[in-house]
Amino acid sequence: MSNLDPGLRDEIIGAIPNLRAFAISLSGSVDKADDLVQETLLRAFANISSFHPGTNLSAWLFTILRNLFRSEYRKRRREVPDPDGAFAATLTTSPDQNSHLDFEDFRTALEKLPPDQREALVLVGASGFSYEEAAEICKCAVGTIKSRVNRARNRLGELLALDSAEDLAPEKPMSVSLSAPERF
Repeated sequence: MSNLDPGLRDEIIGAIPNLRAFAISLSGSVDKADDLVQETLLRAFANISSFHPGTNLSAWLFTILRNLFRSEYRKRRREVPDPDGAFAATLTTSPDQNSHLDFEDFRTALEKLPPDQREALVLVGASGFSYEEAAEICKCAVGTIKSRVNRARNRLGELLALDSAEDLAPEKPMSVSLSAPERF
């Protein structure tokens, strides 16, 4: 502020009461308004080189304040109000290591499948090919691919000690392979 023209500095200081009144009218809170005015002044000083002397300084400052308020409003609109922390206390994240271990178990079980079953399961499940497309790729009948995929799914269930698709948690990678007939 020391390099600022004294006249410009005095004009900015003179605008503070009006900025504050405007900020209170926007935010409805004296504390929020004071924060908004402070941020407005910081932005104004940081960008004083973009102000053109001889133009309306108050309008420039009010524009900065209004833009800051609107940006904060848009950001707050996406936030979930949780003053007592009750919502945050319900949020959980599964540990990464469990997913990694589940995937390793799945990969090991997949490797134990006969090559023709593994190939059919990967084509239909992981790669998203239809039974017909997989049959064409493997140069066999569609019924053969369906049979291989079905046997592969059942064998994976056995290798992973699963009784049914209900034994799988939704976040586990195998749940789709056992529950969806057309997908992996």
